[in-house]
Amino acid sequence: MSPDTTEPVIEVLNLSLSLRGYRILEDINLTVRRGDWYAIIGPNGGGKTTLIKAILGLIKPDKGSIRVFGSEPNTARSRIGYVPQYHTFNFDFPIQVREMVLSGRISRINGIFRRYHAEDIRAADDAIARMGIEHLADRPVGELSGGERQRAIIARALAGEPELLLLDEPTVYVDGISRDLFFGSITKLQEKLTILLITHDISVVHAHITKIACLNTRLFTHDNDQITDDMIAQSYGCPVDLITHGNLPHRVLETHQNQGRE
Repeated sequence: MSPDTTEPVIEVLNLSLSLRGYRILEDINLTVRRGDWYAIIGPNGGGKTTLIKAILGLIKPDKGSIRVFGSEPNTARSRIGYVPQYHTFNFDFPIQVREMVLSGRISRINGIFRRYHAEDIRAADDAIARMGIEHLADRPVGELSGGERQRAIIARALAGEPELLLLDEPTVYVDGISRDLFFGSITKLQEKLTILLITHDISVVHAHITKIACLNTRLFTHDNDQITDDMIAQSYGCPVDLITHGNLPHRVLETHQNQGRE
């Protein structure tokens, strides 16, 4: 494989981070380049969400460095769309989907009164269309299904017109059909966005992902699109069988490929 000279979007060098006296991340080195769809998988409690928060500049590392678009994380937030874990949103709040998506423009609004303008409405409507939920725009968010809610959350992040999209466990509370719809929508965004996905569920490792790493305090990767037995074993602490469901293509371990999958 020839060296990848594409512009780095995220550069993490020799990063270690502790919380409440416990080492969460140890000597992490990660490069996400423009146009990557990078998946980081690993068990719950392995440090995945902590890594994303460090990339956002919400947590300071004990040592090492993080650069996002060549700058400190705090200065790059306007260029990042962040989709936190599903349960962090209050869907009982009485607003419609369009209002929720429009709130993704708040960071771009200037002035004392912080009013939305025509450009903000255009960006929100475009994000709604990109996620295929135009028919839900006037529906209260509390009436949406799990998969519909997830696409609305993504649309909210896209309304800010980010260059980098961070996804934290985006399919953990949705069924298999909704998960396939979600990944179908995300695949359409890949041409314009750099995507970093983290998940504990290795069955969602989609075939369009360009690079894969495993994280459990330490990061295990070959910096390519291959997921290997040794990466899984080192991060999960034991061999793991990968079983996939749904209609969209998923990446499987080499051992499964050798067992005559149809």
